[in-house]
Amino acid sequence: MFKSFEPNKIFAITSKAPKYVLFLFIVVLTIGLTEALVLSPEDYKQSDAVRIMYVHVPAAWISLGIFSSLALLSVGSFVFKNKNFALIAKSLAPSGFVFNIIALVTGSIWGKPTWGTWWAWDARITSMLILALFYGMYLLAWRIYEEKEKVVKVTSMIAILGVINVPIIKYSVDWWNTLHQPTSINILSNSSIHVSMLIPLGIMTAAFALFSLLIFLMKYNTELIKIKNKGLDRL
Repeated sequence: MFKSFEPNKIFAITSKAPKYVLFLFIVVLTIGLTEALVLSPEDYKQSDAVRIMYVHVPAAWISLGIFSSLALLSVGSFVFKNKNFALIAKSLAPSGFVFNIIALVTGSIWGKPTWGTWWAWDARITSMLILALFYGMYLLAWRIYEEKEKVVKVTSMIAILGVINVPIIKYSVDWWNTLHQPTSINILSNSSIHVSMLIPLGIMTAAFALFSLLIFLMKYNTELIKIKNKGLDRL
């Protein structure tokens, strides 16, 4: 089932999905912003500056999740020789890069009132910047190389090498003495963040995930249209 890919059948499904995803995104985002900006409490130390967290943290999570997906899809394209994996990865990368930049920018804005500086060469921040460079190389490779086989190999290698940075980002606050606060949310143990902040954080993460899905579908449909215009029934 991994060897065949029929653009017409896939496009018949994915072309209808964006309008439903857009509707869900608007609904979830509206609820998330209401929770984050109105209903959630101020932090006892950071006051209203903590509300940047509701954009910064979900953006970072989505960015890390998408790059991890790029690496998995790249491994899949090597193992199963399926070009659709590379096409999906290519379509996912732009939204991952955007959220990476959003995480860096909002982190810088958050750092000014809390650390007294816009930028510090902190381990977490620096590793996130390195991730942005890997995203940039990945996207640039798709534009530079015209030969299909070569660009798939190059982008796959970038993704597989770059994913080594993901656990470094995750555990940087534990491995080194950094300005960045320790992890507040733990899946396997109790989280230190209060539920009044955890709920809007979860809703905003869902909203960002829907937005990344929307961008992916738009990009993926564009790629399918290109394939159809070339007169190809399969990849």
